[in-house]
Amino acid sequence: MSSPFGTWPSPFTPDRIAASSPRFDGAAFVGDDIWWGESVPAEGGRLTVRSSSGAEILPAPWSARSRVHEYGGGAWTADGEGTLFFVEAKDQRVHRMPRGGAPMPLTPAGPAHGGLRLQNGRLFAVREDLSVAPHQRGIVEIPTDGSASDDPTLLKVLVEGESFYAHPALSPDGTRAAWVEWSGERMPWQHASLVLSDGTGRTELPTRAALQPEWTDDGEILYSDDPSGRWALHRQRVDGREAVGPAERIDDTDADTGYGLWVLGNRWYRPLADGRIVAVRTNGRDEVDVIERDGGAHRIPVPADGHVSIDDVAGTRVLLSGNSSTTAPGVWCVDVDSGDIEVVAGATPADPTWMPAASEILVDGAHGPVHAFVYEPVNPSASAADDELPPYLVLVHGGPTAHVTGASSAAIAFWTSRGIGVLDVNYGGSTGYGRAYRERLDGGWGVVDVDDVIAAARGLADAGLADPDRIAIRGGSAGGWTVLSSLVRGGTFAAGISRYGVADLRMLTEHSHDFEAHYVEGLVGPLPEAEALYVDRSPLTHADRIGVPVLLMQGAEDRVVPPSQSEAIRDALAQRGVEHEYVLYPGEGHGFRASETIIDALERELGFLGRVFGFTPAR
Repeated sequence: MSSPFGTWPSPFTPDRIAASSPRFDGAAFVGDDIWWGESVPAEGGRLTVRSSSGAEILPAPWSARSRVHEYGGGAWTADGEGTLFFVEAKDQRVHRMPRGGAPMPLTPAGPAHGGLRLQNGRLFAVREDLSVAPHQRGIVEIPTDGSASDDPTLLKVLVEGESFYAHPALSPDGTRAAWVEWSGERMPWQHASLVLSDGTGRTELPTRAALQPEWTDDGEILYSDDPSGRWALHRQRVDGREAVGPAERIDDTDADTGYGLWVLGNRWYRPLADGRIVAVRTNGRDEVDVIERDGGAHRIPVPADGHVSIDDVAGTRVLLSGNSSTTAPGVWCVDVDSGDIEVVAGATPADPTWMPAASEILVDGAHGPVHAFVYEPVNPSASAADDELPPYLVLVHGGPTAHVTGASSAAIAFWTSRGIGVLDVNYGGSTGYGRAYRERLDGGWGVVDVDDVIAAARGLADAGLADPDRIAIRGGSAGGWTVLSSLVRGGTFAAGISRYGVADLRMLTEHSHDFEAHYVEGLVGPLPEAEALYVDRSPLTHADRIGVPVLLMQGAEDRVVPPSQSEAIRDALAQRGVEHEYVLYPGEGHGFRASETIIDALERELGFLGRVFGFTPAR
């Protein structure tokens, strides 16, 4: 018996989505065990560390989370004896916890730390001190005996200044270091330098947007860079801290090894002891390849194909974490020679009768082709009338310098199993398709992204896949900006859902963290010269053009896009009597982590779409 789209009964309840939505954050070989970081939504999103032996290494209430550069990353590491080093979320100090022991602080109170790297028994971190003006950042070596916890002079500073830093790497003999740094006037995917130091001076290599330096046993330096439009692996011979000859490009594939450096600690490749390299290559979706010393390569058929991180290597075994188009997110251990794949954590296989497969589509847009993934409604026990077209929810990722990968997820099945299709758009400005696609958004934020999501939605309707009168749009942060900007444009979307979305550019620049202080200038224009453009592009300026229902959701503790942004739109809609709902979640920041928040947000979104599209969701 058929029933209308949107009313289909579904096993994917909000409670199930909340319980199935942990984030995996790195993995490491520790003796005979494998450790990995995993969030616990039921505990407010606390980040714990677990072991393949079944133990929880980092017990509550401890939580490994960094706030360096606001987005953090690289908040834990471990040695082979089972000693855990982590950044505690509450105080941002680095702590040391021996196996079976209690955590003890290694750094003084005050500065934040992230991007932890343990090499040859030496612990390095990116440090950020926002208590001084100007704000100070650098890379420090932290004594592991706790002696610097009360005496910051015992921290060894490798480099410091007003720039931003990432990826500290120590040479095998311990005499040289490498790192990535960039000026606050540009984002790291626009320009980032690779720097070598021997303690007496520094050498800056001629890179464009360097990522992840790694030393080889024979003293070469490996790194990823995109001088030709794709992040590709390079090898540079080094004498001391000086480059010898030009860098050699290792990989000439039309794909990216790397993406926007939003968080610290990501690893897109790892060298093996025999000179081969295991690397992620991204062209929309990810693949994992083994690159031979001569540049030849072959693919490893692993389930992970979205936002994959090469977390650790041991012999021919490699630890991968990431998303998948055939399983839930997870951690895998892969032997690159035998091809054996072991599921370490997560990675529950997707049931094709319930989980929709993503179809990658390319739509013609005003600024060029637009990449997107389509998830059609799927439910083995329900169907709609032959003459009914499904409603669709268009998803807009944040960043905007980020991308989606067509990964399988219960969060997508929550909608498709109920008879609501999903269109996930990688609008111009997204990573994963090369520099030219990424730079399409430069100067065009609020125009290119809006044109692209509208083109993708209309293309879906023109193809007869979606009901053109029942298409809604949802996004968070920069995605929320595109949602509101698209509603201002009018004519395509019947409703909008904005999660902590940007509404006013001038307000955003006033509250921007240092990391993004000049980000908007590249996306829109420099201030004060382009102030009129900032006003004209802002959805708040043209809120009187929004004539469809809007659901606004916001974290009360959001420091990236504070509640004032959502509240300004709320007030503008209320003044004109436009249907809307505003929800403020106490304790949540930029992104929802607590189970109760995830559950409430999904329930509200489903009820909201039901009211707008005229269906009663099944309970």
